[in-house]
Amino acid sequence: MAYNQRTLAEPVHFKGVGVHSGKEVNLTLKPAPPNSGINFRRVDLPAKPQIKAHFNRVVDTSLATVIGENGCIVSTIEHLMACLAGLSIDNVVAELDDYEMPIMDGSATLFTHSIRKSGIVEQNAPRIYFAVNSPIKLEKNGKSVCLHPADRMRISCTIEFDHPVIKTQTFSIDLTEDSFEREICRARTFGFLHELELMKFYGLAKGGSLDNAVVLDQNGIVNQNGLRYADEFVRHKILDCIGDFSLLGLPILGHVELFKSGHHFNHEFLKEFFNQKSSWETMTLADFERSRNVASRL
Repeated sequence: MAYNQRTLAEPVHFKGVGVHSGKEVNLTLKPAPPNSGINFRRVDLPAKPQIKAHFNRVVDTSLATVIGENGCIVSTIEHLMACLAGLSIDNVVAELDDYEMPIMDGSATLFTHSIRKSGIVEQNAPRIYFAVNSPIKLEKNGKSVCLHPADRMRISCTIEFDHPVIKTQTFSIDLTEDSFEREICRARTFGFLHELELMKFYGLAKGGSLDNAVVLDQNGIVNQNGLRYADEFVRHKILDCIGDFSLLGLPILGHVELFKSGHHFNHEFLKEFFNQKSSWETMTLADFERSRNVASRL
């Protein structure tokens, strides 16, 4: 966990295709000053409008996480947001020349490796956290998200799919830079062949392919090289969760437990989180550690 805010040491460039639009897009991540957060800038539009990566800017969660403001949108931001949160990076400007982020290989691998290679720098400003003091739970239609007090960021996730390869999978992780890169960032998005064919029929998933997703038919995995992890599916759901929860605007000191949740339900929980302001407080990591030490002596 970081005591101070962090940003990139230098700009990092990417090129890829949007999974739904099928359009080629250039993406440049640039360092940003303390307390500015993560912002997306559409350099293809005349005024180069900027949208803050925050849950109250989310305009759609049906197929991906989409943020928008004043008629301008940026789509499919969750994998990059997961990468930045997983690497404890607070301040970045992401410039792109179309409305959808590049899907890359369907995971956060290329973002993560390129950023770590180019470098991350500490800034002269304390990092502020949401410290969870009492549980917050949202449960609906067989799905649930619960956030418990903890002295670190921990995520536990369970998924259930009526498919012989997936079935029920559970995974838990204490989120650090190393654990994110080792256990989560390589997990790819996944979908079912009949859904992919239907989306393509309706003009969606134009950029979707076996190069950027795990695709399953009725009996197994279509991809010739198989899985990167035996439980890659639940790990990708955790990757999505990290990206979605980063839209709170500050990192969390707490244990997130998810059951069959996705982008839409994650977003519903973020709204519930802010409805329960008595369940958390904002503080620096030093203040958090000091308060816990005092409490343990009482």
